[in-house]
Amino acid sequence: MFRSRLLLLSLLALTLLSGCLAARPEPRPEPPGSGPRLGGCPVFPEDHVWNTPVDGLPVHPNSAAYIASIGADTGLHPDFGAGLWEGAPIGIPYNLADTATPRYAFRFDYADESDPGPYPVPANPRIEGGSDRHLIVLDTDACKLYELFDVDLTGATWSAGSGAVFDLKGYALRPDGWTSADAAGLAILPGLVRYDEVAAGEIRHALRFTASVTQRAYLWPARHYASSATDPDLPPMGLRLRLRADFDTSGFSPEVRVVLEALKKYGMILADNGSDWFISGAPDDRWDNDTLVAELRRVKGSDFEAVDTSSLMLDPDSGRARRP
Repeated sequence: MFRSRLLLLSLLALTLLSGCLAARPEPRPEPPGSGPRLGGCPVFPEDHVWNTPVDGLPVHPNSAAYIASIGADTGLHPDFGAGLWEGAPIGIPYNLADTATPRYAFRFDYADESDPGPYPVPANPRIEGGSDRHLIVLDTDACKLYELFDVDLTGATWSAGSGAVFDLKGYALRPDGWTSADAAGLAILPGLVRYDEVAAGEIRHALRFTASVTQRAYLWPARHYASSATDPDLPPMGLRLRLRADFDTSGFSPEVRVVLEALKKYGMILADNGSDWFISGAPDDRWDNDTLVAELRRVKGSDFEAVDTSSLMLDPDSGRARRP
């Protein structure tokens, strides 16, 4: 009887240990002051425009008109969350790859503005649902980012609307006038809300957002527009907005508060046409969708201001930013 009890206790202890080892490890926060990282790679250097604070910059002279055109009374909405919608993850997923990941040639609809590749594609890659069907892959060995728009696999042939490759250790922008996998010609991954950053307590970069009607113009670091409208009160691609410094975030849940504090310090960049005030993020089952939607909806367009970022630009063809 004693041996049986001892064996039972040993098996129970082993089971508990196995459960602990199989549990999702908590992400270790990056050292204070460092730029964002993923998979051991920088998500652009710390002094890249995506990672540069804008809380001390002047308000754009046309701020009020831009805010009004997007919707001063409209609340924010998370374009990310937990679970599935129409069979796809809620948000823009990303995939990690390495030198062993198979590479494929893609047939592009906009080949003249696409990087030829080949592109790494893991087995059973996570692809965004809906009409955009973005495929994002980070090669963690080379620290290169591969982004594709409107991806499709027919038989053994991969195709996409467009594709772009970014060196995450550098500052190079797309050629002027070129799109990317995003309408503004920007990289997508650097602007996503990622739960691992939220869990670590701080997001150290600007976020990506969309507006339904934009101007036929773009501001640095954007490289492309997606509109024929010339109304100067419409927001141009690349416009950067920030949450007002006096906005009180104390009444929000810890996760949402991290997002809002990032919007105060780093702001968000208009990167594509889409629903007004939709903020992009990566899907993660740790999000509480009800809390996320309800709390962000309380933050209205009128709580933001457009920022004049012209003083940050060192070179129009580089993402390196002057420190404010």
